[in-house]
Amino acid sequence: MFDSLRERLEGVFKGLKNRGKLTEEDISAALRNVRRALLEGDVNFRVARDLVEKIRERALGRDVLDSITPAQQVIAIVFEEISALMGGGRHALAFSSKPPSKYLLVGLQGSGKTTTCVKIAKKISDSHKPLVVACDFRRPAAVEQLRVLAQQAGIGFFGPEEGEKDARLIVDKALDYAAQRLYDVILFDTAGRLDIDEDLMDELASLGQAVEPTETLLVVDAMTGQEAVNVASAFHGRIPLTGIVLTKVDGDSRGGASLSVRAVTGVPVKFAGVGERIADLEQFDPDRMAQRILGMGDVQGLAEKVRQAAEDGDMEKIAASVGKKKMTMNDMLLQIRQVKKMGQLDKILEMIPGAGSIKGIQNAQMDPGRLTHVEAVILSMTRQERENPQIIKGSRRRRIALGSGTSVQMVNQVLKQFEQMNILMKRFGAGKKGMKLPKGFPPMPM
Repeated sequence: MFDSLRERLEGVFKGLKNRGKLTEEDISAALRNVRRALLEGDVNFRVARDLVEKIRERALGRDVLDSITPAQQVIAIVFEEISALMGGGRHALAFSSKPPSKYLLVGLQGSGKTTTCVKIAKKISDSHKPLVVACDFRRPAAVEQLRVLAQQAGIGFFGPEEGEKDARLIVDKALDYAAQRLYDVILFDTAGRLDIDEDLMDELASLGQAVEPTETLLVVDAMTGQEAVNVASAFHGRIPLTGIVLTKVDGDSRGGASLSVRAVTGVPVKFAGVGERIADLEQFDPDRMAQRILGMGDVQGLAEKVRQAAEDGDMEKIAASVGKKKMTMNDMLLQIRQVKKMGQLDKILEMIPGAGSIKGIQNAQMDPGRLTHVEAVILSMTRQERENPQIIKGSRRRRIALGSGTSVQMVNQVLKQFEQMNILMKRFGAGKKGMKLPKGFPPMPM
């Protein structure tokens, strides 16, 4: 999502690092490029202007200019200010002291409200008993979509009977239904529009009075860029919002909405949707987002994905493989199967500090289907070949290609990637150029 912004900022910082001492002119020139990068990244122009001025004020201090490592201090200042811009810390979902906690999800059509409703319910289902309620009678099949998603996630569902269109009546029935079945969290999926109008706001305000929500969460499509900021401002002007959920954060947009929406509205971003699966919802963390924007990776987020994907006993096996000086194809196979559970490979790669600069990894093919082909190639190897891939020569490669339904070229690529994984793992283990990962953390197969 932040590829363009990250690349531009990395270029600015690289120029600073090449200078032993920084002058005020150096910093001013760098900040002009930072401002340009922010604007091209779709950050609101007022937000970009204020952010650059805060960075300038701190970066021009004598402590920075006279420092032995001024470039690093400037980068640290940029990181701190970007994090502060997005909220400066996690904002957890509020729960009522007297159950049930009630969450009203609002937003425009197409923003992802219905899916987000189930995602949030699923995320808190380990410690709560959530119920999702269908209050969207305008979009065709919205009620059925919520019903199907709730069933897939194993979440309670309540919807209208055939012909019912009164949202306030559904709210009353849902509250009674929840009380009888001891649901302690209720999420209301409301109707949206293609754009903001008075009827929509009046309907949501009326529904809010009936629900008396613990939180009112605005679901915003991050790929709409500056329009996401305008939508958030318009909703907040009419309905008291307590939090924002950004959807499609894994998309190809420039990402400015993530930086701007908190600063413009004053409402914290609480969750970020990072994929289409029900499990693809993360609590929004400004520090970790700032790290990814500045190309620092997100080791903590990557570790969490690994823990979520690993089955019983797999983490120990993966940790053992990393501890070896030389890994085998069996190790690679195990890691591939874990990575397949973790989501899109290009998003995983963004979390690895410095991985984008490693030759061969930078231009890695990120087609999810490719992992299936790699898995088939490894499964077509003999036990001896998996333990010692160096013995795989011409005739063995042709046999493996035939057995896996691929090509000799594909087999060659897998063997080459296996070598790259070994190199990458050694670099992590040695902590080269700041790339050291937590103990027992696996490298990512591509």
